[in-house]
Amino acid sequence: MLEVRHLSVNYRGVEALNDISLSLRAGELVGLIGPNGAGKSTLIKALLGLVPVDSGQVLLQGMPLRRQRQRIAYVPQRSQIDWDYPITAWSVVMLSRTTHHGWFRRPDAKSRQIVSAALERVEMLPLRHRQIGELSGGQQQRIFLAKAIAQQADVFLLDEPFAGVDKKTEGIILQLFQELRSQGKTLLVCSHEWGQSLRHYDRLLLLNRRLVAHGEPDTVMTMENIQRAYGVSVQPVLNRPVESFFSC
Repeated sequence: MLEVRHLSVNYRGVEALNDISLSLRAGELVGLIGPNGAGKSTLIKALLGLVPVDSGQVLLQGMPLRRQRQRIAYVPQRSQIDWDYPITAWSVVMLSRTTHHGWFRRPDAKSRQIVSAALERVEMLPLRHRQIGELSGGQQQRIFLAKAIAQQADVFLLDEPFAGVDKKTEGIILQLFQELRSQGKTLLVCSHEWGQSLRHYDRLLLLNRRLVAHGEPDTVMTMENIQRAYGVSVQPVLNRPVESFFSC
């Protein structure tokens, strides 16, 4: 469904991504992992057209993605959101429907129903009138997941969705991922999490400015690949067997 061809990004002469090529299929949950500064967030933003690219193409079902942005749902890192902005949880989720009813028209009954269902799915409907800044970190993340659901997109790009969330929210997110996958949606999830959570993904993309490895978790998380991606900074970790990365 989503294809990236020879994508490269530079910031003021500094290489951020070099010749990235990959494809994501419908009904697939893919984890994007790598060290800090590896370009994970940059890759997601480049796919969305939020940062300029030096070269390459991003295609959705064979057509340029920039012409089909409404089919992509994006959940940014929590640190990129202004939590002091005076807006309710309901209004945040309703923003996803503006492409359907426009900025200056009142939401129709269908949009209100879709937003209500999305909030209920993440167990946040009772708090829909709360200011977003009054919610806990996990509740805030669930609101932005509801926003993505209400958009009714085909591809979901999520940047660190598990960062700073409680166990209840983590469980809701994982269950939601499985539901979206069963509906034929495509999910790319940027994550710093290792351990057992890697088992939830169909494939992993191991990135450090270049695509170091990709495939099933057991195939990607080898000592050789981890060393290539993380270098000497993880040398103490490499004293453990590879199997321990999935049970820590």
